[in-house]
Amino acid sequence: MKKTMSVLGAGAVMLFLAMPLSAGPKGEAAAGGNVIKIGVFEPMTGANAAGGAMEVEGIRLAHELNPTVTVGGKTYKVELVVADNKSDKVEAANAVQRLIDRDKVTLLLGSWGSSLAMAGGEVAKEARIPVIGLSCTNPLVTAGNDWYFRVCFTDPFQGTVMANYAYNDAGARTAVVVREVSNDYSVGLAKFFSDTFKKRTGDDRSVLGTVDYTTGDQDFSAQLTAVSALKPDVIFAPGNYTESALIMKQARELGIDIPVLGGDTWETPEFIDVGKERVEGAVFSTFFATEHAANAVAETFLKEYRARYKKEPASVTALGYDGYLLALDAITRAGSAEPAKIREALAKTAGFTGAAGTVTLDANGDATKSAFIKTVQNGKFVFKTMVNP
Repeated sequence: MKKTMSVLGAGAVMLFLAMPLSAGPKGEAAAGGNVIKIGVFEPMTGANAAGGAMEVEGIRLAHELNPTVTVGGKTYKVELVVADNKSDKVEAANAVQRLIDRDKVTLLLGSWGSSLAMAGGEVAKEARIPVIGLSCTNPLVTAGNDWYFRVCFTDPFQGTVMANYAYNDAGARTAVVVREVSNDYSVGLAKFFSDTFKKRTGDDRSVLGTVDYTTGDQDFSAQLTAVSALKPDVIFAPGNYTESALIMKQARELGIDIPVLGGDTWETPEFIDVGKERVEGAVFSTFFATEHAANAVAETFLKEYRARYKKEPASVTALGYDGYLLALDAITRAGSAEPAKIREALAKTAGFTGAAGTVTLDANGDATKSAFIKTVQNGKFVFKTMVNP
C-alpha cells in the first residue's frame, strides 16, 4: 500500500497525465491563445501516493465538469498538466520547476504533504506563479509566501480541535505524543496539540513525553514500550497513514488499549487496509463530511463522484475539487491569465462556496474552515461531530 496504488487508482492517474503542449510566454495562454494551463504537483508514487491520488480525483472531476473558463468574454480551454513529486521534497521542487519552465502553467495546485508543498512553494514564489494548496495544513506553507493560498484549515486549529476533543470528549488529563519526526506536518501538529492540551489541563507536565520515529519505519516496539511505561490517558499520533496504522496495530497486539487520536492524513482506505480491526476506534480530524454537504456545489460533487467511482469521497478529494473551482473563479475575477493578476484575485477571495464549505482567505492566504471529527467503526470512517472555528 505504501506503496502500491490500486489498479483503479493507477489507471485514473495515467488517464489524467497530460502531454506537454506548445509553450507560449510565461503567464500567457498557450496553444494559439485559447488554452490556459493549470499545473498539478502531487505525490503519485512513493509514501504519499494514496493521498495524492485522492486529491487528483477531485481535481480531475472538477475539470471534467468545468473544462473551460471565461475571461473577459472569451472562453478558454483549461489544460491540466500533472507532475509526480514522488513524495520527495527535492522532486517536489523539480516538479514545480518543470511545470513552470517547460509547460508554462499559469497557476498550480498541490500538494498533499506540507513538506512537499513548502518545497514546491519556494520555486513558485521565485517564479511568481500562484499556488492553491489543497490539504497542506502546516502554517509554514503560506508563511512568508504571498503566492501560496489554500482551501483547508491549518494545523494550529486542527491541533486545538484534537486537544479539546482529548480533554472534553475522551476525558484525558495526560497524553503521550508519538511523532513522525521526519515529517513537517506531524512535527507541527504534535506541537499545536501539546500546547493546547497543556493549557486545557493547566499542567505543563500533562504531556508525559514525546517519542519519535521516521517515515518508512516498520517496527514500533521500542516506541510503544516507552508509551506503555508512561501510562497516558490518550495517545496523539499524527503522521502518515501507513506508519500510523502500523503503530495502532502493533499497540493493540502488545495489549495497549489506550485511545489513539490523529489528524487528517488518516482518512485513506489504506489506513484501514493496513490496520484492519486494530484501528477500530481511532479518532481524527478532517475537512469534509457528507452529512454536512449542505450547498449546491457539494450536492453536485457528491452526485457526480458517486456516479463515477461507486464509493464515498475522501475529504481531500473534496478539497481537490474546490481547489480547481477556486482557480477558475480567480482567473475569471482577474479577467486575465496573467499570474500576477490571478494572485491578486486569489488574495481577495471572500465567500467562495466550495463542496467542503465556504472559503474566505485571510491575510496569510489561509482559509478559516470548520473541522470534522471522524472515527473508524466497523471498518468504515464514521462522522462524530463538527467543530467550528
